[in-house]
Amino acid sequence: MQNPSITASTPAHKPRGRQPIHPAWMRVTHWINALAVLMLVTSGWRIYNAAPFFAFDIPNGITLGGWLGGAIQWHFAAMWLLVANGLLYLTLNIASGRLFHKFFPLSPSGIWHDAMAALRGKLSHADPRHYNNVQRLAYLFVMLDIVLLVLSGLVLWKSVQFPVLRELLGGYEFARRIHFVAMAAVVAFVAVHLVMVALVPRTLLTMLSGKAGLKP
Repeated sequence: MQNPSITASTPAHKPRGRQPIHPAWMRVTHWINALAVLMLVTSGWRIYNAAPFFAFDIPNGITLGGWLGGAIQWHFAAMWLLVANGLLYLTLNIASGRLFHKFFPLSPSGIWHDAMAALRGKLSHADPRHYNNVQRLAYLFVMLDIVLLVLSGLVLWKSVQFPVLRELLGGYEFARRIHFVAMAAVVAFVAVHLVMVALVPRTLLTMLSGKAGLKP
């Protein structure tokens, strides 16, 4: 006969709140991506200042590299870090099924509903395991935007070696503008992301430990 005391003290399954909200590989690749993007953006601003095409410069105090040559070296180092880590992040997301589970289904009606709820302050953040439709759209957008950043960056780096890609992006000079706008979109995403983290600080804890934010 089974001992009742053992049965009562042994849970049938692990409490949901104790399971990692984000797996370790996701948290590590997330922070590496964040570092790579920070390095790319700030060094890219220094490179832009060397030959600006808009009527403004980026303050040198918030750029990386110190001078054009140094900024280019930082930019290339960050580029390879982002590409390698980004491919790992995407591969693991697809292989684990997380990409489709977290970011789909996605529909215009769902996006509209959640966007209106967010504007009214009624969008729930009770379960950080679940992304609402606005979050899904934002994360998918930034993934595609980073792909555009890499492709346009290839044109700026090796224009002669990628003639078809250069023409698809409207030529070298237009590719520079695409690269800048794509960078600005990443910066806008990060700014909104930081505001949301400030409003819902436990999301930062889940990305650090993988466990905080839910009650059993």
